[in-house]
Amino acid sequence: MSAQQPPPSAYAAFWLYQRRESWYDQTEAERDAAEREFLALLEAPGDGVTLRGVYTSLGLSSSVDLIIWAHCPVLAPLQSFAIAFDKTAAGRHLVTRQNYMGFGGMSLYDPTHGPAFVKGVAPKRYLSVYPFTKTPDWYLLDYGERRRLMIEHGEMGREFPEILTNTVNSFGIQDQEFVVALEDDDPNQIIRMVQRLRAAEVRKWTGLDTPIYLGDRKSPADVFSDLRGR
Repeated sequence: MSAQQPPPSAYAAFWLYQRRESWYDQTEAERDAAEREFLALLEAPGDGVTLRGVYTSLGLSSSVDLIIWAHCPVLAPLQSFAIAFDKTAAGRHLVTRQNYMGFGGMSLYDPTHGPAFVKGVAPKRYLSVYPFTKTPDWYLLDYGERRRLMIEHGEMGREFPEILTNTVNSFGIQDQEFVVALEDDDPNQIIRMVQRLRAAEVRKWTGLDTPIYLGDRKSPADVFSDLRGR
């Protein structure tokens, strides 16, 4: 009999960037060179690193222009990718506005539920990503009660089966406890689901769930074209 396979899991990183003023001081030749370097790195992000998506946030989030979402079974290659990106010509003209990171696996309350990216589900066009933290009182509740509340929450979420949900744990490695990433081809569906979930009883134990950033997934070349600017 073969050994039971461990459930799938991976680290996820969301890097959110804004252009510096120096971005606009580049010549066209410098931007062309920066684009080639940008595309080459994203084409080969590193050993074991999977690029889930590159997103433009221009016109969607006031303080963020670019979101990169990558994941890997181990953390070190993700950090190596971030360091390599920082050293590129494009990276030198970007400032990091947020850096969300966590570890995703199957749910503590429902072992059949886990992040879409961990389960290998293809990404969708729009990404809504934000930090999430429970109140201290949540962890003082009996596990059975927490499980009941989370199952109710999950049942309400299943009213929107087309939305991909991705929750990763950040306990002890970042300020928030979780990072939540929602994906859909229609942003209005995300609006409707989040509004619906406000009625879940578990909402009473929410401590933090902002700021929220919205991104539009495009090819890296199209994202860079958006970033070229004036």
